[in-house]
Amino acid sequence: MLKANFITADEAARKVKDGDTVCSIAMTLVSVSESILKALEKRFLESGHPSNLTLLHSCGQSDRKDGIQHFAHEGMVTRIIGSHWGLQPRWMDMITKNQVDAYCLPQGQIAQLYHSMACGLPGKMAKVGLGTFIDPRIEGGKMNERTKRLPDIVDIIKYKDEEYMFYNQIPIDVCIIRGTECDEMGNLTTTEEAMKLEVLPAVMAAKRYGGRVIAQVKRVVQTGSLNPKEVTVPGVFIDDIVVCENPLEEHRQTSSWYFDPSYCGQARVPQGNIPAASFNERKFIARRGAMELYHGAVVNLGTGIPNDMVGRVCNEEGISDDIMITVESGIYGGVQAGGIDFGIGQNLYAMIGHHEQMDYYNGAGVDITYMGIGELGEDGSVNSTKMGVRCTGAGGFIDITQNAKKVVFLGTFTAGGAKYKFENRKLEILQEGKIRKMVRQVAQLSFNGPMARKKGQEVMIVTERAVFQLVKDGVELIEIAPGIDLQTQILDKMDFKPIISKNLRVMDERLFVQDGPFGLKLKEK
Repeated sequence: MLKANFITADEAARKVKDGDTVCSIAMTLVSVSESILKALEKRFLESGHPSNLTLLHSCGQSDRKDGIQHFAHEGMVTRIIGSHWGLQPRWMDMITKNQVDAYCLPQGQIAQLYHSMACGLPGKMAKVGLGTFIDPRIEGGKMNERTKRLPDIVDIIKYKDEEYMFYNQIPIDVCIIRGTECDEMGNLTTTEEAMKLEVLPAVMAAKRYGGRVIAQVKRVVQTGSLNPKEVTVPGVFIDDIVVCENPLEEHRQTSSWYFDPSYCGQARVPQGNIPAASFNERKFIARRGAMELYHGAVVNLGTGIPNDMVGRVCNEEGISDDIMITVESGIYGGVQAGGIDFGIGQNLYAMIGHHEQMDYYNGAGVDITYMGIGELGEDGSVNSTKMGVRCTGAGGFIDITQNAKKVVFLGTFTAGGAKYKFENRKLEILQEGKIRKMVRQVAQLSFNGPMARKKGQEVMIVTERAVFQLVKDGVELIEIAPGIDLQTQILDKMDFKPIISKNLRVMDERLFVQDGPFGLKLKEK
């Protein structure tokens, strides 16, 4: 009988050679192979090896402390190719300080590139990324000065007179994955993981280049005891398996807890037990955004206010089963966890692979996506990927917004210390934020306003004091909050003058209800 090769985490770390391209599969801290990553960091700090690595990752993989933060040492990694570093402060510091070559690519394109590489293709073509900072004619996804002098890793190609991005292959030497359990042959399941992710395509991509696959599991079971339909990766594709010795710390289901069966579909919690969000400016913004929903809409929630608040507002208003909320990780329905646990949810109706979810977002396009916003430009362009010198990266933002039928950006009007008072169904600005978000030109082109306007994409920007929409001629102000002065608290706080609607409205006073539901009624399509 075939036998799996079981090794320790320290032994696994010695399998990684200087100069290797290492691919890690996870999202936030979900499915992070913490034992292996810690061992790699320990080995580098003690011996200086492995060094000169390329780190490839589709999703952000940290909770500000662990995950691929363990790779964030100058000399250990000389090139990082990823999508998001918002929960990885050490990586953002290294990128800002030019201590690493840094390329940002759309999250979905990396996940799908694994499949293309596994099929034997030289890369992946897509419309996603055109006209954004990923486009090599703009920035080519190069996130610091050090990287700007280096070759592009994406190209522009033409096929039947249409332009496409071409994401070139990135051969994988070592692929690090995680499963819940495996049998003695190495057949691996992900039954207690809170996401399916793109585990198998990445494994197959590594095998295409003769790469090594190293897996971390929580436990080992007898061969033949696993349901074959639950096997995510057949054991013949896994070279080495590390059984986690400290699962409470190094094999957590997610950052905030060790294991909760309601996040992997093994249990459901009473819907009424899921607490409503406390009332503040974020909930106020989410409520106004949720007023754009209609019966039967398939919805995507991005990071920040969308994922942290919109789902909870829908649950509180009793409309969760009248729409279908999705997240880029591949989850459908339920109520989403947010913050450092982004991408998972309780009481789900379905869960598909991350790369498969991106097939839907890139192809058919979601009905409505809710996304955060860092800057809004005069032409309707949006920056949500680089604030000052800090580069959070794109995540799934570009994949989703470019093809969504409707985009609703949610965020405060200013940033950096703003304080608000919601009383007597009016908004009072107690302290303005230090940073203007309504600028003449965005610092990084995450969402191309002119392209969206040209193709007739419906786009709204919802803040606590004003609501805008994209129209043919630019950005139009369509609503203001009661208690807000149009000139001094909106127009004077913008670097450009928006078009002011002839039918300028006051925001619905029901949004100010602080206890219980505010009475959201879904539109008909």
